[in-house]
Amino acid sequence: MSRPAEAALRVAGLLAGGLLLVFIFLHESIGLIGNYAGAAAYMQKSGVPSLLLPAVIALQLGGGLSVAAGFMSRFAAVLFAAFCLSTAILFHRQFADQNQLLHFQKDLAIAGGFIVLACCGPGNWSIDRYLRGR
Repeated sequence: MSRPAEAALRVAGLLAGGLLLVFIFLHESIGLIGNYAGAAAYMQKSGVPSLLLPAVIALQLGGGLSVAAGFMSRFAAVLFAAFCLSTAILFHRQFADQNQLLHFQKDLAIAGGFIVLACCGPGNWSIDRYLRGR
């Protein structure tokens, strides 16, 4: 494969990977807004203060849009990685339940994807790249 084709594939892969990583969070943020009381109750039941729910929504919606647009993506990716690790530990630690174990592993895998994104950055098709070029 030629260098330009390889570079284009890398940039397209970074964009696609970032979009796939944040899709679940963008979708979930809308659900949290629509069922705010239920989400707050679930957090409290799990021992997490529901006062954190606005921050969760802000991260999922704002951070998701940030990664999707490639604006401050590395920072958002680090926040998402920490969020996914926290979510795994706080909400999915009952390993005897196969569903909880699966969610724990999923959160770890997503955190890994965000760590890769934080290391690689958003690529050339991003607002960050545009601003860097100015």
